[in-house]
Amino acid sequence: MQNNYLITLLLLLPLAGGLLLLLLPKTKENLIRYLGLVISTLVFIISLLIYFKFDLTSSEFQFIHQFKWIEKLNISYFVGVDGISLLLVLLTTFLTPLTLLSSWTAIQKNVKEFTFFMLMLEVGMLGVFVSLDLFLFYIFWEAMLIPMYFIIGIWGGEQRIYASVKFFIYTMFGSLLMLVAIIWLAVYASNPLGYFTTNLLELYKVGPDVPSAIQNWMFLAFAFSFAIKVPLFPLHTWLPDAHVQAPTAGSVILAGVLLKMGTYGLVRFCLPLFPQSAITFAPYISVLAIIGIIYGALVAMVQKDVKKLVAYSSVAHLGFVVLGIFAVTIESVQGAVIQMINHGLSTGALFLLVGVIYERTHTREISEYGGIAKIVPVFSFALMFASLSSVGLPGLNGFVGEFLILIGSFKSAILNNWWYTVFATSGVIFAAVYLLWMYQRVVFGEVTNPKLNGIADINKREMIVLLPIFIFIVWIGIYPSTFLNVSKASAKKVVEKVYNPVEITK
Repeated sequence: MQNNYLITLLLLLPLAGGLLLLLLPKTKENLIRYLGLVISTLVFIISLLIYFKFDLTSSEFQFIHQFKWIEKLNISYFVGVDGISLLLVLLTTFLTPLTLLSSWTAIQKNVKEFTFFMLMLEVGMLGVFVSLDLFLFYIFWEAMLIPMYFIIGIWGGEQRIYASVKFFIYTMFGSLLMLVAIIWLAVYASNPLGYFTTNLLELYKVGPDVPSAIQNWMFLAFAFSFAIKVPLFPLHTWLPDAHVQAPTAGSVILAGVLLKMGTYGLVRFCLPLFPQSAITFAPYISVLAIIGIIYGALVAMVQKDVKKLVAYSSVAHLGFVVLGIFAVTIESVQGAVIQMINHGLSTGALFLLVGVIYERTHTREISEYGGIAKIVPVFSFALMFASLSSVGLPGLNGFVGEFLILIGSFKSAILNNWWYTVFATSGVIFAAVYLLWMYQRVVFGEVTNPKLNGIADINKREMIVLLPIFIFIVWIGIYPSTFLNVSKASAKKVVEKVYNPVEITK
């Protein structure tokens, strides 16, 4: 019975910890840093406890905690995890303490406020992944916006205000559409159910029976909101600005977790709630995903700013995830879920490494580097490792997700065309081009910038941040079943709900 409270504890701990930080004086900066690190590490330990107690054979939601919240509207506090959301919870709780540790010296002003916003951001992200009530989900979805807005707007680069406002407006616009769709669906469902509810498990029973014309509009409202967050081409223009202007910790969390909220929403809501519409729109959304894969890669190739290059690589990588989701096969959905984790690790590591070299050189221009292999050999090796992981080298994590997505899209009855797979494969080749070309220009050659001569290699703190990520990159690459087994039953259920909604939901 006590297990039911683990997820609530997961949400309460960073919330209470963040509020506790506000009571401390601003001058106690080191105490605040250590407290933030301890709180976020405890949250990770709780998520591991959930993982070890999780029944891998079940496709049902587990660790459910539910109580009435707004009784008149039948709205509940209702949380739980299945295999898909558990992996994303683990990714969130894993990356948060690492990003706080990476910011130890980079964030010098308003340390208390920064640590507070990071913990509030963690609450919002975890809430999105564990909510089983649409109203509760929407509150967490919106609540996450505020700390991220301030993290970019206060601790970001020169154009931080522009980037944070653009991020806020884009996401808010999508959120309003989603709110309309949530209310519309709940009101529509109240007729067959006999009562108004925003309970996701109840709405799963009604969604597939909504007439196709109405279902299409509901699907598009949800999908548009999630596509902005992914971001899916052509709704991606907020992302490069947000990434480039955000501090390193903001970029890591933005790429590592925030973008996954969009792809998670597609899997959790769009496919099972509106299966007919998902089948109808899957080919069109998959075309946008493939354009994103190729466009993101081509634009990444011509970037002069190394952080912007990594930002555009996210557009390409998340295009793969969206293709996997809308191919709607067990392999492709499994591949999409593991690729969400892979992208969080690989791109997170790349942003951390960009932050490491930026702290030393105060430039992100690729032309300002060159020949640093001789000066910072450990950094150069780490950058190569993260780049090869992002490229999808067999034996490292990126290969597993891309391989499953390509197999799944090739077998897909909904897409029913092998050209999707062919064009998606070209994205893998382009990824090798832009990342390895960037690596060659940054690391090899002669040192042309005299400012580089005195820079220090990766220190112990930075090594402690990167090493756990690298361990998981190898682990997923060599023995992916540890992670695939977690999401297998849930991915299978999502696919069944699309192809066979009536039998599964009744």
